[in-house]
Amino acid sequence: MAEDLNEELYKALIENKTALADQWLLMREKRPNSIYSVDADEKYEQLLRKQNALTTKTIASSLLEDKKEYHENQEQWVSIVAQSRADLGTPIYEVLEAVHRFRTVIMDFLDKYVAAQEEAISKQHILQWNHSIHSAMDFLIQEFSKKYYQITRERMKAQYDLIAELGAPVIPIGDTTAVVPLIGDIDTERAKRIMETVPAKCIEKQVNKICIDLSGVPMVDTMVAQQIYSIIQTLSLLGIQTALSGIRPEVAMTSVQLGIDLKGIDTFNTLQQALKKMGR
Repeated sequence: MAEDLNEELYKALIENKTALADQWLLMREKRPNSIYSVDADEKYEQLLRKQNALTTKTIASSLLEDKKEYHENQEQWVSIVAQSRADLGTPIYEVLEAVHRFRTVIMDFLDKYVAAQEEAISKQHILQWNHSIHSAMDFLIQEFSKKYYQITRERMKAQYDLIAELGAPVIPIGDTTAVVPLIGDIDTERAKRIMETVPAKCIEKQVNKICIDLSGVPMVDTMVAQQIYSIIQTLSLLGIQTALSGIRPEVAMTSVQLGIDLKGIDTFNTLQQALKKMGR
């Protein structure tokens, strides 16, 4: 008996998925640059309808005794919606608001469904349905949040790696010679990235001579000077001959004050001088 009632509610939800989507979409408000805005492009409304149909299917399948369909729908929904919202740059709070609004739509439908069949449905069934639907909605939110976080973290890491690549490019100018033009301020985090990436890139590109050009760095303080010296020492241990160009008077003064010995390192006022010395 209970399974039959669950099956009937499942079918009722599926049969009314279009009406449920209509009601949900009517709850939209105008908000700038949002897929959920009432004036969003038609293609986004069609996307929302398609994904909302899967939401209804997922919630409905949570009522079935056999949970296989529910788990498959839930995994599919999380993957599709999280990827879609990440691609569109939708803030997570907007997604959670939309899910909350659809929860109210589903619960309104349930209230009307129960009212229409009041004599045939016990309080126990009503409590069970409420529990199943709310649990399914809560689990969707939880799993969506995890997946969305995972996607955005992976993208942030990719951007971080790209910034690291662009922040200290090792530019080959010959078979075994390269230049590292440093441009802009160098803080602790950037200095750490340079330390991590430059030696590895030199090995990868089979470089044995390199010139680090500082002419684009507006200020070289104590920390920067120490980090550059550490990079040069690391490269030296790897058998890579290192030269410095763009050495301005204030840079030289900072190095002297820190007691950093640059006697064993070729230093030049300009990159052109360094390349000429390196035979380029």
